[in-house]
Amino acid sequence: MLCPACVSHGLPQAAKLHRTFAEHDVAVIGLHTVFEHHAVMGAEALQAFIHEYRLPFPIGIDQADETGPLPVTMSQWGLRGTPSVVLLDRQGRARLHRFGVVDDLVLGAAIGQLLAESPAVAASVLPDRVGTGKARPACDGEGCVSQ
Repeated sequence: MLCPACVSHGLPQAAKLHRTFAEHDVAVIGLHTVFEHHAVMGAEALQAFIHEYRLPFPIGIDQADETGPLPVTMSQWGLRGTPSVVLLDRQGRARLHRFGVVDDLVLGAAIGQLLAESPAVAASVLPDRVGTGKARPACDGEGCVSQ
């Protein structure tokens, strides 16, 4: 709730996505992550923030990790900070993974590409793990399936 870029860009962008796309096409889910001031940044403060900003999509609360500085989900997903965007395909694979502000057109184009994929192509693509934004062809012992 204290992340300036989240308040000025990330949350309005998420709300626009939620309003623009049908729920069966795009699900928008927020993640409340706390790095400091844990005692005052809990569920009650989040509920007030959601109400004040009229955020229409679900927002989960990340758990503090006792072993490190990043909350549990952020650490598991390799998120470096906030704001971050992770775009999952219909199979639940991360296809876009970005730290910082993501331009609306860039994100919209990525969503459009995923929505346009045929099920056969979608099933053959490996996730974007290197942050290029481009899906890579899937390969096995018999060769590669190109997009």
